[in-house]
Amino acid sequence: MPEGCETLPDIDQLRTFIGCAETPALLMVIAHLTNDTGVLRKEWRPNPELLPHGNLSPETTNEVRRYCLARLEAFAASGAPVPARPSSAVLKAIGEWALEGLADEVSALLDQALVPDFEDRRAPTWTLESLDTERDFKVAIIGAGISGLLAGLRMKQANIPFVIFEKGDDVGGTWNENTYPDCRTDVHSHIYAYSFFPYDWPSYFCRQEVILNYLRDFAKHYGLYENINFGMTVEDAKWDEESSRWVVATADRHGHKRSEAFQSIVSAVGQLNRPSIPNIPGLDTFEGAAFHSAEWDHSVDLTGKRVVVVGSGASALQFGPAAAKIAEHVTILQRTPPWLAPTPELREDIGEGERWLLRHLPLYRAYYRFTIFLPRVVGQLDAATVDPQYPPTERAVSHASELVREGLTQYLLSQVDDDEELLDHVIPDHPPAAKRIIRDDGTWVRTLKRDNVTVVKSGVPRADRTGIWTDAGEHIDADVILFGTGFAASDFLSSVSISGIGGQDLKDMWAGEAGAFMGLTVPGFPNFFMMYGPNTNLVVHGNLVFFMECQAAYLVDSIKFLIENKHSAINLRPEVYADYRRDIDEANRLRAWGWSGVSSWYKDASGRSPIMWPLTTKEYWEGTREMRPEHYSVV
Repeated sequence: MPEGCETLPDIDQLRTFIGCAETPALLMVIAHLTNDTGVLRKEWRPNPELLPHGNLSPETTNEVRRYCLARLEAFAASGAPVPARPSSAVLKAIGEWALEGLADEVSALLDQALVPDFEDRRAPTWTLESLDTERDFKVAIIGAGISGLLAGLRMKQANIPFVIFEKGDDVGGTWNENTYPDCRTDVHSHIYAYSFFPYDWPSYFCRQEVILNYLRDFAKHYGLYENINFGMTVEDAKWDEESSRWVVATADRHGHKRSEAFQSIVSAVGQLNRPSIPNIPGLDTFEGAAFHSAEWDHSVDLTGKRVVVVGSGASALQFGPAAAKIAEHVTILQRTPPWLAPTPELREDIGEGERWLLRHLPLYRAYYRFTIFLPRVVGQLDAATVDPQYPPTERAVSHASELVREGLTQYLLSQVDDDEELLDHVIPDHPPAAKRIIRDDGTWVRTLKRDNVTVVKSGVPRADRTGIWTDAGEHIDADVILFGTGFAASDFLSSVSISGIGGQDLKDMWAGEAGAFMGLTVPGFPNFFMMYGPNTNLVVHGNLVFFMECQAAYLVDSIKFLIENKHSAINLRPEVYADYRRDIDEANRLRAWGWSGVSSWYKDASGRSPIMWPLTTKEYWEGTREMRPEHYSVV
């Protein structure tokens, strides 16, 4: 993988492939290279909701590409070097142009989010030895998924001794475990990646095996495999107050147990790691195969089988159509349909011309990624925010919410073709963003229209040896039952016992209502950090990997504070935690997912959301830019 491009590519090749460029990213590249904000013309401004695409007429698109090619030819002829970063004036102008007046509000965030290839601006600028040559400090990281690998890299860069305990046989976390048919990300591949570690993505939304290979390449590139203990389950961790260390008990696949002391623990087990299977009476008597999408049994051939799919969430919308192509019949049981966001390129490969530009045109990949990130700085949080004066209903929670609903409804209506029965199965009865809005390229409705597919609005009250029963008392014969019922996301760290000061168990402290300051720390549990912890998930705004990079930066700053100031422990102040929890819970109640009565994995049994981040990306970034000592008591 080439570490960035510092000169322009062959001009003849550039002429060949310029017609594949997206105009917003291309114009940003020209502004960056030439320091000329005049290229960002009003008539060439993209619709922020449609980025990274320019959405210009074909004639205007070709005009822009010809103009940019001429500027690139002139730049190449000048022999000028490629500037590493844009001037502040250019970056501000790009923000103003693309976000229509919001650049001043988020200019510092945009500067952080623009990352040329392999520029790791958040890497620690210190090492353990540079701060304290005699300090003993070792970190345990639980999980080798996308967040655990990032935490491990930061420790390696700071020369902090660390070990990653991974229960599986490889890196990747959820991308190693979920191997069901057509498993893929529903986030653009170019931002579902570390900002500083680019990749030659073959598709706009890549499949599971491609993402897994990316994470493997990341771990190999930075030498992380040598720090990972595979097949190791962390059973419990206890804080020893006398030594100010965590004693971590692990077990390998053979049942061999051991304990080891660490100065700090990082939980990187994530939120989507424990499959949720409904407790269905009689399921144990079913004589066919029954399994969850995250535990896919590849020995089971669905060809010619009668298949029941339970659920219609993100995973079911991927494996359901694949099953329908080969099964004799598929019955889909859903309580409520999901909202679908039109994404024509969902299953499309990136053309070779566009991939050539992403690989070879300096800064094009950085700005292409930037144009995907930009709309998420604000996103559709306004449309998910409850307006008490509207008034909010299960149809929409505000005027902006109603506009989103109308747009999404029109997309579904355009596919249904006056089929009233089908309409009832595709139009949700909850406001947009109350549940996950799922990307779609038309595959789902086409699947529901198949002669061998039936949709039933029902749960599964019971099962027997030959199939399942519906709420209406109908029996459905089945050879295979597939559960697309998501994960027990609210049960954070359910498989690990974490005991803090005084032996207090973390789950007892939470009492079923998980929370953490900025998703990272909890009072009574010194030097304990979480990656992708409570209230750090996103639905209509922000970017998950960017949030993880924020969390890793906060982790690094916290450890630096401990070592630099010769402290043994930091412990979040209870009042800081209480104030934060109150503010986050209040904000979540004013979002569609907190206000609506529809059931979703965003909420726990009490209706509270321990999952979602209800504020802006800017607020999360600002809250994690640095560890503030006044938030903690120190030892």
